[in-house]
Amino acid sequence: MTLRSVGYNETSRYRTQGLRFITCLTAALVGLAALSLRAAAATSFLHAQGQDIVNEQGEKILLRGVGLGNWMLPEGYMWKFGGQGDRPRKIETLVDDLIGPEKGKQFWSEYRQHYIAEADIQRIAKLGYNSVRPALNSRLFLSASGTVTGREEGFLLLDNLVTWSKAHGIYVILDLHGAPGGQTGQNIDDSANDQPLLFMEPKYQDQLVGLWQALARRYKDEPTVAGYDLLNEPLPARTGAARKFKAALEPLYQRVTKAIREIDAKHLIILEGVDWANDWSVFSKPFDQNLVYQFHYYCWDNPPVVKSIQSYLNYRSRFNAPVWVGETGEKDSTIYWATTEYFEANNIGWSFWPWKKMDTRNTPYSIKLPAQWAAVAAYSRGREKPTPEIAQQALDELLINIRLANCVFFPDVVNAMLRRAPVRVEGENYGREGVNQSYFVRDTNQLSKFYRLAEPVTISARATARSKESAQYVSLNAEEWTAYDVASDSLKDYQVTIKAQATDAPAEAQLISGNQVRRLTLQPNTWQEIKLEAITLNRGANRLKFLATHGAVDLDWIELRPAESGTPPGMVR
Repeated sequence: MTLRSVGYNETSRYRTQGLRFITCLTAALVGLAALSLRAAAATSFLHAQGQDIVNEQGEKILLRGVGLGNWMLPEGYMWKFGGQGDRPRKIETLVDDLIGPEKGKQFWSEYRQHYIAEADIQRIAKLGYNSVRPALNSRLFLSASGTVTGREEGFLLLDNLVTWSKAHGIYVILDLHGAPGGQTGQNIDDSANDQPLLFMEPKYQDQLVGLWQALARRYKDEPTVAGYDLLNEPLPARTGAARKFKAALEPLYQRVTKAIREIDAKHLIILEGVDWANDWSVFSKPFDQNLVYQFHYYCWDNPPVVKSIQSYLNYRSRFNAPVWVGETGEKDSTIYWATTEYFEANNIGWSFWPWKKMDTRNTPYSIKLPAQWAAVAAYSRGREKPTPEIAQQALDELLINIRLANCVFFPDVVNAMLRRAPVRVEGENYGREGVNQSYFVRDTNQLSKFYRLAEPVTISARATARSKESAQYVSLNAEEWTAYDVASDSLKDYQVTIKAQATDAPAEAQLISGNQVRRLTLQPNTWQEIKLEAITLNRGANRLKFLATHGAVDLDWIELRPAESGTPPGMVR
């Protein structure tokens, strides 16, 4: 419809349509202006200021993002491959073997074009993240001889990513996941022979310096690039590499930083410790005014344990520099809620790993498994080779499935790490502000034996239907309580369901949000899912308080879902 077709001299029906059009146009322009303002704010250069990361206006920026793994550096576990396809160079060889080098070359061109596209970046921004951390493989940025021309495929892909991120107002952290020669001697850095050749042959260190200088030269004036993550997870201890080469890491960091500073004085330099980024004993003292120290945080325990980050906080105080979690994830929504809240309560940003992968339920997006994928995956484990037709069909379907529009979205994963409704809040994920703020219990000397081991709220575990897993819950006596901080994108009514039980005898409890009180009566030793009257959450932060008012109560979870149409708004009952 054009403005001409809804002129004000025509009938009232068209006049109304015209007004609607103008209203929509105005709203669109306002939206574009807001996007422009957000993008402008997000593309302000970041720098370290004491223990904070701040923008050029001096505003503190907490980087909350996702890792773009499996794009420029494919990882075998995300392909469900075995040892013959556990790293990029082996996956590439396997694809060539299955469909031939020419078709393989075309496959990789399309794969990199579609695995991460502007639709992904737009969605990442819309979901509320403010940064991405692409895992870079040096082989995409270096010529066959190890030099840099600036025309290699990696630069073109990264240019696109920076352009999209700038348009949608989010930062890019350049993560060198696979350094020249390899910094880990493991599959994750695309190592050629399971040796950390970066630390063994000087030519690779020269290539590393050259690559970072090329990146700095290309992006030195681009504020959308937040910083340079020099090496991902160098020198794991289990291979013996940390013991042999640990002393060489900080001098290498200093050399690379000096080379970058000859070109670029503005961007953050991000340093990871040895042994999967987490051993910081390698660091003596800050050698640049704009450093960020990074660790990685994964919880593999069953039942999970929220591990202490105190050692990193101690280093932060000692160095008076910002700390950031470059990778966390690969578990479930319960631990995602706990860990991101833990980080942010301690002024630490984070990047979730990864944005999407194949056939999973614990990432924001899942790539659907191609129909013939089992045959391809079996071949990576040394089993029978599929026919070229079957392999081509599987790889063609993968190229379709990796596009965001064809992936499966898991909103609960995103909402858990961002701690916002609609979401299920596990009882053990009460807040981080301590006694009388996030919880009250009578005995503060008896620490939990599960999950949050340094705190006195009783957390118990029970076996579930799935072997090797357990469900955890909070146990409260009369007048004890736990509080939960939940965000909402707007003023909205939410249906509340609580899973709880009385411990020994009938008990009573309340859920309180502001002046809204919801009461529930519980039977002993019987888990009940009780639907309560809807409550209203304000836009922004909200606090829910679960109070045992009579008897002993076990709380498993509180679930908040948008109230159905016609459901009365929250009120005191």
